[in-house]
Amino acid sequence: MLIHELIKVLEQAAPPAFQESYDNAGLLTGSPAWECKGVLVTLDCIEATIEEAIKKGCNLVVAHHPILFKATRHLTGKDYIQRTLIKAIKADIAIYAIHTNLDNVRSGVNKKIADLLGLENQRILAPKSGLLSSLVTFVPAADAEKVRQALFEAGGGSIGHYNNCAFSTSGTGTFQPQQGAHPAIGTVGTAENVAEERIELVFPSYLQQTLVQSLIKAHPYEEVAYYIHPLSNTFSEVGSGIIGNLPQPIDIQQLFDNIKKIFAVKVIRHTALPDSPKKIRNIALCGGAGSFLTKTAMTAGAEVYITADVKYHEFFDADSQMVLADIGHFESEQFTIELLFDILAQKFPTFAILKSEYCTNPVLYYI
Repeated sequence: MLIHELIKVLEQAAPPAFQESYDNAGLLTGSPAWECKGVLVTLDCIEATIEEAIKKGCNLVVAHHPILFKATRHLTGKDYIQRTLIKAIKADIAIYAIHTNLDNVRSGVNKKIADLLGLENQRILAPKSGLLSSLVTFVPAADAEKVRQALFEAGGGSIGHYNNCAFSTSGTGTFQPQQGAHPAIGTVGTAENVAEERIELVFPSYLQQTLVQSLIKAHPYEEVAYYIHPLSNTFSEVGSGIIGNLPQPIDIQQLFDNIKKIFAVKVIRHTALPDSPKKIRNIALCGGAGSFLTKTAMTAGAEVYITADVKYHEFFDADSQMVLADIGHFESEQFTIELLFDILAQKFPTFAILKSEYCTNPVLYYI
């Protein structure tokens, strides 16, 4: 097993193209060509994590949070970041980070949290735009189905919960092969009129090269006519946070008790609860630092918004219209370890994939 084989599976689950511009997901140390002896999945990669990997015989650490965020001009061991990198490099341990791209996919970190809370009818709270394109091509009618299927298999034509979505219209294509051409239909020097289909479909923009290669391979023509347009549509499968509803309305105190039990939360920081007893059902959430979505959650009709790292003045943003609850960064994302384990173990059930047993949470509570 080579490291790049495991990376391929991770990036199919959470494409790097979906990470935020400030992020640094990807392979941080090591080589994708190394043979992998074992994988340790963790939330954070720090010195203790590398030591754990060494003891357990793992030479690949897959972490949610990148240990390396900003440019590092030297490695002298002056802080925990540099010491972690030095320890990993000296021990020939590769570090792979899968951060905001795993946050942003519908099946990622926030879905894990929503599933643990039992939310139904889940949808992305703030879908992203600018991640989709449309492809239009023209194909002889007899080959249209073959080309359509090739584009579907390459990742085109998916909209929400629907696959194989395309639109076709019939028309007439004209062309005249010139000297040096090897036409699939017609002869050099003779004008041709061919019954063709115009095929249109939507695809994630990062798949453009794959889609075009599949189109050219499946298309019968020597020169394939196509064009691509970037779209401003929102992408319902990619974005920040999740909103959904509980199967039955419950008291907010019961919700908080459930959160404390499920996430082992010792304290929940929150805004004022409603004056009159009221059962709640609509819940929005975002693992990690998610205060930037507070107003989005309010607009979406959330009665409670669960996130972490909320600053003092940001609590005012709830404006008495919903309850804003901060359950802690580590606490909200701790089950990402299970998510990463499941992604890899499903593909490599007999390979040595281990969950880190070291708690990296730097925040403690004096009670």
